[in-house]
Amino acid sequence: DGMPSTWAMQNWLRSLPGRAGPLYDATRAAFLKDGVRMYEPGETFRQPDLAETLRRIQADGHDGFYRGETAKLLADFMAEHGGLITEEDLARYEADELTPIHGTYRGYDVYSMPPPSSGGTGIVEMLNILEGYDLAEIGHNSALYLHLLTESMRRSYADRALHLGDPKFNPDMPIERLTSKEYAGSLRASIDMEKASKSDSTAFNGAFLQASEETTHYSVVDSEGNAVSVTYTLEFGYGSSIVVPGAGFLLNNELGDFNAVPGRTNSRGTIGTPPNLVAPEKQPLSSMTPTIVARDGRPVLAIGSPGGRTIINTTLQVVLNVIDHGMTGSQFGRAIESPRIHHQWLPDVTSFEEWGFSPDTKRLYEGMGHVTRTRGGQGQAMGIYIDWDTGLRWGASDSRAFDGGARGN
Repeated sequence: DGMPSTWAMQNWLRSLPGRAGPLYDATRAAFLKDGVRMYEPGETFRQPDLAETLRRIQADGHDGFYRGETAKLLADFMAEHGGLITEEDLARYEADELTPIHGTYRGYDVYSMPPPSSGGTGIVEMLNILEGYDLAEIGHNSALYLHLLTESMRRSYADRALHLGDPKFNPDMPIERLTSKEYAGSLRASIDMEKASKSDSTAFNGAFLQASEETTHYSVVDSEGNAVSVTYTLEFGYGSSIVVPGAGFLLNNELGDFNAVPGRTNSRGTIGTPPNLVAPEKQPLSSMTPTIVARDGRPVLAIGSPGGRTIINTTLQVVLNVIDHGMTGSQFGRAIESPRIHHQWLPDVTSFEEWGFSPDTKRLYEGMGHVTRTRGGQGQAMGIYIDWDTGLRWGASDSRAFDGGARGN
């Protein structure tokens, strides 16, 4: 039956009518009305080729994509345009079922994504550091609170850069140490309560800028309390913008998350470290942080967000809003909507959302030695809070997401 076209979708695709060449023929056919003009918001948008691909997956599971008709369509398109993926490559592909990263925070269990995502390691490391402070007493989004968040972010993102990558190619990653309470204690001891640290670029030959923030997250909880938190990405918005003819799906540009060669890195031209150098059959490091928080063996929060390298810090701040600041139940929307900051070690700058922080707070924060910049919205958190006392599930969709929404029955 299709779905209504949205303003956000058309905003992303506004350059499509001007794209020339056979690579984009199927994209124009899929996303332009009659292959010519943009759909108006509200017009019915249909994807029949994608529907057929999904039916093959529904009928045949893994083989419905990696073998047979879908695989042939993809491989033939690759061969026609000088691509590298073959039917043999697709047939050999197997999904990995990995053990989540697990940590604890103030009596809660925290489960999140393991490498090749840096999200789970990063959020557990930061929570372990912050557990040593009475954040509720310090006060939500006060200058000292933001200072402690920043110093935790700084240290965690330094470890991300120095240690993390695809575990198949980096079997000696110190995940157990990075997520330990003892290691967090040593990092906490290095934090001055009144003065900002300085990110030492000599410890790492380069700097990080923003990765693409166009990722998708959704959280689901059923009537029995089973929770699912899912983050996935094509890297940029609409990936490479290339649709496979006859199959209806977009190809990603996920190779941009690799460090291409020593001393150079991703699509933004920033510099990375050896654990994430490109190699055959290797997966790039990501920041996806789909997270489930549990208490006494039962899930109480399913949360995650898009946002490139800001994902980990966005998810962290929602978790803190729930656990430390009591934004639960009917107040759960505040946990999602509250203003956020981001620091990622390098560049040594903290980004503040342009709304929600008082000038005095920012002045006090900068007085500690922090450098700040203002940005628009950070992330688009999507979460569900489960109140086991009442049986209610509180869903919240970030207003930063144009097309997001919370649904239940």
